[in-house]
Amino acid sequence: MESFKDAWDMICGYCKTRITDVAYNLWIGKIEPIDMDFTNKEATLLVQNEFHKQALSKGYAPLLNSAFTEIFGEDDITLVFITPDCTRKNEGQNKKERLGIDSSGELTFGTYIVGNSNKFAHAAALAVAANPAGAYNPLFIYGNSGLGKTHLLYAISNDLHENHPKKTDLYIKGDEFTNELIEAIRHGTTVDFHNKYRNVDILLVDDIQFIAGKDSTQEEFFHTFNTLYESKKQIVLTSDRPPKEIKTLEDRLRTRFEWGLLADIQPPDYETRIAIIKKKAEILNIKLSESLCDFIATKLKSNIRQLEGVVKKLKAYYLLQGDTPSMATAQSAISDILNNDQPPPVTIEKIIDEVSKTYNVTADDIRSSRRAANVSSARQVAIYVAREITQLPLESIGEQFGGRDHSTMVYAIAKVKESMGKDSRSRAVVEDLIKNIRDR
Repeated sequence: MESFKDAWDMICGYCKTRITDVAYNLWIGKIEPIDMDFTNKEATLLVQNEFHKQALSKGYAPLLNSAFTEIFGEDDITLVFITPDCTRKNEGQNKKERLGIDSSGELTFGTYIVGNSNKFAHAAALAVAANPAGAYNPLFIYGNSGLGKTHLLYAISNDLHENHPKKTDLYIKGDEFTNELIEAIRHGTTVDFHNKYRNVDILLVDDIQFIAGKDSTQEEFFHTFNTLYESKKQIVLTSDRPPKEIKTLEDRLRTRFEWGLLADIQPPDYETRIAIIKKKAEILNIKLSESLCDFIATKLKSNIRQLEGVVKKLKAYYLLQGDTPSMATAQSAISDILNNDQPPPVTIEKIIDEVSKTYNVTADDIRSSRRAANVSSARQVAIYVAREITQLPLESIGEQFGGRDHSTMVYAIAKVKESMGKDSRSRAVVEDLIKNIRDR
């Protein structure tokens, strides 16, 4: 086994087979392996926050202990959970840097390259960081994936920690908010859930579009929003599109999202792309020629994450193989980045999981033979979406819906098409589902 990271992949595989997908993605999947000290038999794991730490300690430590015993053959390894804000922050951060793990610590205003395409959003984020809840509340930043929305959220957070150390903030993704709510309802911990989200000075929500169409989640977020807003706490949201284009977002939420300031981010122009490449090279201490920077900026035009990823790849090639950055290595790095950025194939399981959250039923309900109206509707939509996205033969899809036959598949798809043709709300829900599943 070459590294703790290799072992961690095996530990995760062990855990996946013993808990639900929702529980795994919510709790285990968010852990970052930091260090394995065999001398002291201690494994250091980075978790998101104190709430995450407590949930793991109380509910999932036995599972993790069993996994470590299975993989390492040691039954007395101590698990040390550290958070970005705990007293061991610097130690954990240094270990992350040595292991080459990306850190939100470099996502600051100082490392954010400003150009014509993003200067308005950047200025708004700066204003919010300087005067939380006193400038623009809420701040709603929108734009395509890979343009720096998440960077701005972390920049606000990092600035807050430096200049307003007594204020608290919380970062969450829209779909994770849904998953945590489901787990809170399931385990009867909604009071803890409310306390977590309604008692912070700044709430930062990435990809808020993923709560759209989910009635329970929107209801919960509506009250969370109101509580924070009325308490004069700052709310910052990002999305891939403006509120008016999130079709299944409730009107009361759409209105509130538009109370403050809407700021869009567009793809960077050539000059900004060059600046981004040079800044990343400076941070990574790697020299790139002007012609090489031009080559990269010309090949990758619409995604900042890809530009930075190529520079990281060139640095890795140099460290691992001694390859000096050249046109050939840059082309190879670009190919790697483009291939890696291709979304993984969408599985029927993922489709069923997303539909179940939207229609407030369980994945098992959708696969079952239950005929309750809400379950039948969810099942038909899941079949329709599965066909639209995967283009698998109907027989193959039917096998993953409890062995349903071809005629049942045809009927389900026809019913959804009929509903979408008659009801604009139904059409909007299905279209948003397809977009959100494809964009994950």
